[in-house]
Amino acid sequence: MSFGVVFPGQGSQRVGMLEEAAGAFSIVSDTFSEASEALSFDLWQLVSQGPMEKLGLTEYTQPAILTASVALYRAFTEFNAFQPSAGAGHSLGEYSALVSAGTLSLADGVRLVRQRGAAMQDAVPVGVGAMAVVMGLADGVVTDTCNSISSTDSFVDGVNFNAPGQVVIAGHAAAVEAAVAALKDAGARRAVSLPVSAPFHTPLMKPAAEAMQQAFEDVNWSTPQYPVVSNVDGSLQTNVNSIRESLVKQISAPVLWTKCMATLRESGCNHFVECGPGSVLSGLSKRIDKSIPIKSIETVAAIEAGIADL
Repeated sequence: MSFGVVFPGQGSQRVGMLEEAAGAFSIVSDTFSEASEALSFDLWQLVSQGPMEKLGLTEYTQPAILTASVALYRAFTEFNAFQPSAGAGHSLGEYSALVSAGTLSLADGVRLVRQRGAAMQDAVPVGVGAMAVVMGLADGVVTDTCNSISSTDSFVDGVNFNAPGQVVIAGHAAAVEAAVAALKDAGARRAVSLPVSAPFHTPLMKPAAEAMQQAFEDVNWSTPQYPVVSNVDGSLQTNVNSIRESLVKQISAPVLWTKCMATLRESGCNHFVECGPGSVLSGLSKRIDKSIPIKSIETVAAIEAGIADL
């Protein structure tokens, strides 16, 4: 069986996540210890005890989700002889995929995503940008509507193409608000603002992209053990230079998740494992193609069932 691994992005975090898995698999707690040493603070204490207000800050959320995702990947692969045929991650999750594939060390990965979170937050003052999710409209209707509203000084566009009928838009707050109203008039089943503090994956993130391009210079990169799909164009990547270039672009470019999943299927993956807290990507997968077998493996029982499936 050829299987692919997928890794969630920001938003899946919660206090107490992976508590059960950490009690059952020493590699989970070892992974958090490794990340804590790299970050110079106790990441497991934050994840297990909170406070949620701190865990919800982007610069802490991103290393927490990456570490949790890599820990579950390690627990899953430690107990079976299979290696994924390919992997992908949604936004932040692309870094989790690259750490799991051996392109980045865990230490470098958590330090990079902490920098990424801080740089993305600093790129746009709080209140200037916004994001919203739109349900029930074709991608083209969403982008055309946004383009009709967007201007140089008031930008809005689609930034996460998550599944057919589910697009996240982002940009300047006033433009996003106007787009939400227009998309409702266009027949959106749902169009609501998201509780985020910055307009991620828009050109407004260019300062963050520049900061990360500089940060990448200080990191050792290795050829991945299996191809990882780029969020930016949905291509399978194994070349380190291409991977770095894509990660820089990814900060200010849309996440083409529907295309990423199609690429994994086309590459031969016929079964998927979601490594990370929650089951957001499993839900999106069912929207993309209900016939895709996918299992989220946050719990011990799910890890064991996932191994049995393979």
